[in-house]
Parts: sequence; C-alpha cells; structure tokens
Amino acid sequence: MDSKLQTPLLPPPAGSEGGGDDGHGSSKRLESILSDESVPWARRMLAATAVEMRMLVRLAAPAVLVYMINYLMSMSTQIFAGHLGTLELAAASLGNTGIQVFAYGLMLGMGSAVETLCGQAYGANKFDMLGIYMQRSTVLLMATGIPLAVLYAFSRPILILLGESPEIARAAAIFVYGLIPQIFAYAANFPIQKFMQAQSIMAPSAYISAGTLAIHLVLSYLVVYKFGLGLLGSSLMLSISWWVIVIGQFIYIVTSSRCRLTWTGFSLQAFSGLPEFFKLSLASAIMLCLETWYFQILVLIAGLLKDPEMALASLSVCMTISGWVFMISVGFNAAASVRVSNELGAGNPKSAAFSVVVVTVLSFILAGIISIVILFFRDYISYIYTGGDDVAAAVSKLTPLLALTLILNGIQPVLSGVAVGCGWQAFVAYVNVGCYYVVGIPLGCLLGFYFDLGAAGIWSGMIGGTFMQTVILVWVTVRTDWNKEVGEARKRLHKWEGNKAPLLAGQE
Repeated sequence: MDSKLQTPLLPPPAGSEGGGDDGHGSSKRLESILSDESVPWARRMLAATAVEMRMLVRLAAPAVLVYMINYLMSMSTQIFAGHLGTLELAAASLGNTGIQVFAYGLMLGMGSAVETLCGQAYGANKFDMLGIYMQRSTVLLMATGIPLAVLYAFSRPILILLGESPEIARAAAIFVYGLIPQIFAYAANFPIQKFMQAQSIMAPSAYISAGTLAIHLVLSYLVVYKFGLGLLGSSLMLSISWWVIVIGQFIYIVTSSRCRLTWTGFSLQAFSGLPEFFKLSLASAIMLCLETWYFQILVLIAGLLKDPEMALASLSVCMTISGWVFMISVGFNAAASVRVSNELGAGNPKSAAFSVVVVTVLSFILAGIISIVILFFRDYISYIYTGGDDVAAAVSKLTPLLALTLILNGIQPVLSGVAVGCGWQAFVAYVNVGCYYVVGIPLGCLLGFYFDLGAAGIWSGMIGGTFMQTVILVWVTVRTDWNKEVGEARKRLHKWEGNKAPLLAGQE
C-alpha cells in the first residue's frame, strides 16, 4: 500500500479480538496463504479456510446472540402485555410490529452506514477515525430521532387514519408513548455497535445484552403485574433496557484497553461533513427498510384475502419462525460486512474475495440444514404457537415456501453485508426497489388474487422478488474486481487525509 495513504503503522489495541494475531495478524496470514502459489491449490484453500473460519466464528456467533437477545426483549415485552388481555396483546403487537419495527429498521439502516467507514478505516490502521465516525453517526441519528418522536406522539390519530379501531388505537398509542426513549437509545446503540463490530469486538455486546435481558424479564414482571403500570410500564421497561445496553457498551469502550486507539474522546469533528454522511446513511436506511417492509406488506396483503383469519394465522406462525432464523442471517451479515471492509481497508483483495465465499457458503449450509428440519416437522411446528388443527394444516402447506425463504435468507443478507462492506448501499437500494416492489409484490397479488392461490400465491410472488434480488447480488459479487475495490477504499482514505471530508464523500 502506498505509504502516502497510510498513517504510521500502530499496533492494534492490546488484547483486541480484532487486533494482534486474531485480527490484523490473521488477515496478513490469510493474504499470504492465498498469494503463495508455490503451495498446491487444495492445501492453500484448506489452510485459508481454517484461518477464515476462526475469524468468522468469533464475529458471527456473538453477533447472532446479540440480535437474538434484542429480538427476545421485544417479544417478551409483547408477551407480558398480552397476558393483561386481548386488547393489550393487540395493542402491543401493533406497536411492536407496526411502529417500532419502522423506527428500528430506519435507525439500524442509517447506523449501518458507519460499518463501511469504520471497517475500512480499521483495516487501514486509521484507528482514531473510528471514534469520529461513531460520534458523527450518533449526531445524525439523534437528529433523525426527533421527527420519529413526533410521529410516535401522534400515533393514535395516525392509527385511526389507517383504519384501526379507536379502542385499539388508544391502547396502542399508550404502548408507543413508552417507546419514545427507545428511539434515542437506538440512535446511540447502532453506531456504538458498528464501531465495536468493525474492530471484531463482539463478545462484550453479547454479555451486556444477555445480562440486560435477565434484568429486563424480572423488572418487566414487577412493573406490569406487581406495580400495575400495564402497557405503559411494559414499553417503558423496554426503553430503559435498551438504554442499559447503550450505557454498558459505552462504559466498555471508554474503559477497555481494546479501544484505547479507536476512542480518543469527544470531538467537534463529529459535526463536520454531515451532509455527505447523511447521503450514505439515507442509502443504507432505504436499503434495509425496503427489505423490512417487504414482508410486513405480505402480512397486510394477506388480510385482504377471502379467509383473512386463517391466512393471517398461518402466515404469522411462518413469519415468526422466519424471524428467528433471520437473526442468524443478520449475524452473518454483520460478520461479512466487517470481514470485507477490514480486508479492503488493509489492501487485501484476495482475502476479501475469499471471505465472501466462505461466509456465504457457511450461511447457506446452516440455512439448508434448518430448512430440512422444518420440512421434517412441517405438520407439528404450528402447535408451538397455537393448538388449532386447521392452522396446523395451513402452516404445513406453507412450509415448503418457508423453507425456500430460509434458504434465500441464507444467501441474500450475507451479500447485503458484503455490499455494506464495499459501500454499495445506494446500488442495492435501487435493486431492492425493482425486485421487491416492481416485481415481487405485483406478482404476489396476481398469484394470490387473480389466480386465487391465496396466501401461498402472495408469498410465492414475493419469493420471486427475493430470488431475483439474490441472483443480481450474486452476479454483481462474482463479477467484482476486488483489486479495484481496494483502490476505491484507498481513494476514500486519501480523500479524508487530504481535505478532512468523510471517507465516502463524493462516492454517491
């Protein structure tokens, strides 16, 4: 790498999971193995796979755990509220799956912009910039949280406008009011999470989230049932739990030797270059939100079918299972993003390309195994959620589509992570619009209503959109010139050094 494009080579943070032999050292060793043509190809691949798998497992396993725990916190809050009564269950479900998922997707998407920046900067040993990017992203997300808070405050009339009954809208609004502090916890959490992920520091977040979940379950029970705070109490506890995670992670960053080079304190640079940073953040948000809303729309459309109750019940079971398995894919998404951005920043094109292959194959194999298990138990899985035989039969008929969805989700999120690592968010957003909303949804409606295939038809059409998107991402990834991507990463770093603009300024 050109010396003009590098800061002086500093040692990675002591004891870091991303430093020493496990991070930069492993990356150098991987590139060396892949470049050594004196060794037979099979032996090189075997040795490289062993190195890559070690790094991937250390990244993906804690990431999966973190996302699973976050999912569990929201689900447990909904369960606590549901035991108060049918109205409370409907209100919590509407608040969780409607309004909260919108805010979660938007904030996570905007926070994902910092993945590209932090990952490439860390790979290039520009450790001090990680803290700047984390702060800049936090400023931007906090500002985004203000209009979201206003939206939450007016949730009752908005829900009534969307056709919900006044009684459910009133109860859901009470639940949503307690989630307002959670918006700003999201705004702080996601940049912190990406800052740590870029350095391959994943385990502390998992430990903090696990401890918070235990506390959350106990306090939620007390607040909802013993203190009688009901819906508002349950959602406020969820918000408080998210802030506990944020504070715990920030204390770790400030006090840990692992972050001594990447966190150098608060800086006014966090307020510079915000317009260009906003462009990348917006592209990231659109990319993720289009994916999140896609399957929410599936459920909404199913409510318009001839037998909406059965369609919604069976789809709800399948979507819940899909949501759990998707958490695994999201963990691999994070791992792929970190590995690719780190390798590109470090100037290792062979390692970046090899990492893409390994993480995609590994995620695909796991998704395939889970799909086979679900197909094997297709006649019984619905009884986990409901005792109805009619629902069980409907779920059994939809299980092949669920299995196919899981297999696609074993590939597509990983390639989305690769796109984030490379900085292709805007391109993927356009792909998502075309595949999901121009092809998938119209095709689903055509099959579901015109050809009278019901929920299976709607889902089949939307799988078609997901399949098209996956094929495009595979095609683009296979055709990627990784040497060129390394050059693009160097240009961003050089541009920052030259004019103090964001790494991705001018890219869009």
